[in-house]
This record gives sequence, C-alpha cells and structure tokens, in this order.
Amino acid sequence: MTFDTPLLLVLAPVVAVGVGFLSVLARRRRIARAAAWSPVLAAASRAGGRSGPLLLALAGLSAAVAVAGPRGGRQTVTTETQALSVVLAMDISRSMLAEDTKPSRLGRAVREARRLVQDMGQDRVGLVAFAGRSYILSPLTLDGAAVTLFLDALSPDIASQGGTGLAAALSQGAELLNASREAGDRVLVVFTDGEALDSLPDVLAAARRLREEQVRVVLVAEGTPTPVQIPLRDSAGTVVEYKLDESGTPVETWRRDDVLQQVADAAEAALVPAELPDQAAAVRDLLAAFQRAPLTSSSTEDLVPLVWIPALIGAVLLAIQTTTRKSAALVGLALVALAWPARAQRPAPGVRDFQAGRSREAARALVGTLGASATDTAWYNAGTALLAAGQPVEARKALEKAAQTVDPDLRYRALYNMGVAALREAQADSTHRDSLFGVAAERLQEALRLVPSSQRAKWNLELAQSRRPPPSGGGGSTPKNPPPEGNKPPDPSPSRPEPPEGVPNLSQAQAEQILNSVSREERDTRSRRIGRARSAPAAVKDW
Repeated sequence: MTFDTPLLLVLAPVVAVGVGFLSVLARRRRIARAAAWSPVLAAASRAGGRSGPLLLALAGLSAAVAVAGPRGGRQTVTTETQALSVVLAMDISRSMLAEDTKPSRLGRAVREARRLVQDMGQDRVGLVAFAGRSYILSPLTLDGAAVTLFLDALSPDIASQGGTGLAAALSQGAELLNASREAGDRVLVVFTDGEALDSLPDVLAAARRLREEQVRVVLVAEGTPTPVQIPLRDSAGTVVEYKLDESGTPVETWRRDDVLQQVADAAEAALVPAELPDQAAAVRDLLAAFQRAPLTSSSTEDLVPLVWIPALIGAVLLAIQTTTRKSAALVGLALVALAWPARAQRPAPGVRDFQAGRSREAARALVGTLGASATDTAWYNAGTALLAAGQPVEARKALEKAAQTVDPDLRYRALYNMGVAALREAQADSTHRDSLFGVAAERLQEALRLVPSSQRAKWNLELAQSRRPPPSGGGGSTPKNPPPEGNKPPDPSPSRPEPPEGVPNLSQAQAEQILNSVSREERDTRSRRIGRARSAPAAVKDW
C-alpha cells in the first residue's frame, strides 16, 4: 500500500492526540459547569460520555489517514459508451486555396473540422484527403488528437495528382466505414467546394452506392458562388502568382452549387451551406440525430484509491458517538426532514435513460406513465422519446395531445417535433408520402406562427414544401436532414427559445415571403451555374 501524501500519515497520530485532548478538555468543562448547577447533574455528567474522547480521537486518526490518500490493489474497470463511425473527407485541391472565404476555403474547412473532432467525444473518426486521387491519412480511431495533427498538415502539396477526384473520395470513405464492425450509423462528412464537373457521372454513381450501402453523407460546402482567382503563395505567405490554365489565362473558381445539390440528391445527403457562420455546430447537430452503437471497453487500474476505507471507519465512529449521546434525536429529525426534498428531486422515469442515449428504453418508460391524468408535458416527453427511438407514427399521436396545451413554449416544441416526425414518416412511406409532406408543412407553419425566428423550423418547412407536389422550387442549399429539435432530452419545464440578438420577430406572412424569395434566388442562381458549367470547354484540370 502507498500514500499520495506520506507526510500527512506521519502527522495522523498528532491529529488523533490533539482531537482526544480537546475532547477531554470539553468533557471536564461540561462536568465543571454541571457541578456548579447541582451535585446530581455533575454525577450524571461524569457517568455519561466516558468513551467520547477515545471515539473522537480514533475518528480524527481515520480522517488523517484518509486525507493522506491510501492506494493499493488492482481492479478491472468496464465502461460502455455510445459511438458513431465518422470519416472526414477533406478536399485539398488547388481550388480550395481560393480566398473568397477567410483565410481560405481549405483554411476554413480545416478549422471547422478541428472543432468537430474536438466535440465528438467517444465517436470514432477517420480522415481521408483527396485531390486528383484519394488518400487515407487516418483509419477510424478514438485518438482525436492524432486526427487533428493530420488536419493541421493538410496542403495541396501533399497530393501527387491535381484535380478534384470526389468520386474516389466517396468510394474510399465508404470502404473505410464498411471495415467497421460496429452496429451504429456510419457517416461520411465531405468538406469541398464542388469542383468536380469533369467527373460528375462517376461522382453521382459513387453517391448512389453510398445510399444503397446505407452510409450517411453530410456535404459541407466551402467558398462563394462568385468567381475568384486562385493565389499561389510562397513559404512566407506572399502571393507569387495566380493559378493559370494551359493557355496562360488566370483560372477562376467558384462554389459549384449545382454539383453539390446533385450529389446530395443522389446520396440523400444533408448539405450544410457555406453561408452558415458555424458549420461545425450544424454538423454536430446532424450527428446527434444518428444512431450510435454501444461500445464496451475494459481496462485494469493499479493502486486503486482506498480512501473510502478509513473514511468509512471514521464515519462509523462518529455515528457511534452521535447515537450514544442526547444529540441522536436531533440528527434523526434532520435526516427525516432532508429525505423528502431529495425524493422530490429525482428525475421522472425515462428521463435518465433519454439523457444517456437509450431512446427505446426512455420511450417505453415515458409511455408507461401516460394515462387519463397525464399532463401536457408528459405527452410531449413521451412523443419526443418516441421520435428519437425511430417511431414517428406513435410520436405524432403523443405530440398531438401535447400540442393542445395553452403554454405557447410547449405548443411550439410539440408542433415542431410533429413536423419532423411527419418528414421522417414521408421518407419511409412512399404510398402516403405526398400527404405526409403536406402534414409536415402545416405543422411547421403553425410552429413558425408561434416563433417566427426559428431557423430550424424554416429549414424543415422549406424541405417539406420542396418535396410537396406540385413542386414549388426548393432551395439548393437546404440541408436534407436538418437537426431535429425533438432529439433534445425531455424538458419537464421547457423554456421558450430566444431569437438571436438583433433579429426582430416575424409574422407568418413575413416568414413565408422570405422563404419564397430565397427559393427564387437560389433557383435562379442554380440555373445560371448549370448554364455556365455546360458552356465551359472540356479540358484536363489540376485544380
């Protein structure tokens, strides 16, 4: 056995003697005061508490030994976590050096990827870099620090072949994910500007294979739709020249929204717009909605802390001293008084399971608490858990009950989750898909009437309207699967989401007008980009 602080172990006898000496002084003073009152009371004081100084001295000795930090023995620790398998595919072609995004497209992509890796916790992450060819830089690992080191070293100079081989990156990412034996969702996150027009058929074929293999894809767009030149800098950061094509003309590059949208449609992927100020948070919200696989790991620990042994001995000695004195009744009353608040603060059944990621167990527990007297909050909690557990039909039924509340905060959350549930139903039910998209649009519109500034409700509403016949024109940069607010842990007393500072509250008509104008602008922009891409001469590119 060893001790963290051996000096305190040496001082333990001194502490015991000091506590015992003070206890003896306190007992003599008590007897003296009792004798001044009456001889009978003095005799009673002498008869009681004779073992008190010894018990308190031993308790002080145990406390000093505990503070010294005893360690010894060995134990096996088994931990179980919930994890995803995520591969980051980073575009390192020359076009990513364009500085229409600060510091550059590649610089921003690396920055957002670093933040994402730091927030992934127990998720396993791998790294693929691609230009004309694709390169595996890191297999799936729990060592996020190692992946961060590879991210910091990314540069077009490490690629042996120029261009943008997006098809090879998608295929190699799928191979890396398929090598995983975990049962959870497999996710491929691609950071790119979409410069892959020369190999678009191969890219779309690879995207469709990812969808068939049930690999989740998240596309993170970088750059702007405005053509810019590609600066080439030396080691000191000075611009030496601009990238030229074979004819000596400066190369212009821009974000290919048409390519990104086609790839997103082929893979049924989520598309994170480049205009979002916090792309890492958007990707993190998407990952939170995916199914995680349970991982069990065992480790052996030497010199296990044994503080609990002397601490327990000291607590027992103090308990004996307390129960043998007249203060025992007061201690008992205090314990009874403290028991009731502690019981009232216990979480409701199922809440702890939901917070731990066990959505199915949480749904069963929360549904079991429903009844004729169930509150609106109970129906909302049960519906949210059912939605997270992949049961959108049952979730909508429970959320219909919660939406009848007079609390505007709870009603907004219930309506929003009902819209998300209808969207998920539509993805799985091809027969009633059109009507379900209509239901989703109606519920999300009702949610926007309550909170017109809700960005998530606007994203989902635009998605529902773009899929609802007749086509009304969806946004080209709308995420295919924006983060559902229903995947938050059940909140017994939900609070109203505050709009961003400086953004005024919008009415329903204003919100719909903004969405329609955005759809028209994105539709026109996509048409111009497609026309420009088709009219461009075919050539071999190295950017």
